[in-house]
Amino acid sequence: EVQLVQSGGGLVQPGGSLRLSCAASGFTFSEAAMSWFRQAPGKEREWVSSIRPTGVTYYADSVKGRFTISRDSAKNTLFLQLNSLKAEDTAMYYCAKSKLNFYASMIRTDGMDYWGGGTLVTISS
Repeated sequence: EVQLVQSGGGLVQPGGSLRLSCAASGFTFSEAAMSWFRQAPGKEREWVSSIRPTGVTYYADSVKGRFTISRDSAKNTLFLQLNSLKAEDTAMYYCAKSKLNFYASMIRTDGMDYWGGGTLVTISS
């Protein structure tokens, strides 16, 4: 059974930092492309970042330079480091496993075959 168990998140002030984690099991994590998405209240779920099995990374323009995606294949864990947080980063954040190791799949919600349960990130002073 595939499982993506998320942790991290919480309430932080503007300019602060957080680290999200996503512990994977039930598949060969080291061979999977993984992504992070987020969904703000009343908005569509949007792509944030992806990482290939090789470690190549991709970012949405809105988070480039502030967020860092990484993976630890020895621990089957995906990470998202969030720095310089802004109010508009407030959202539920989801990790997901991509069906395919293609960019076009990695950045689309319908390109994912498994999702984590989500973790709430709230930016507020």
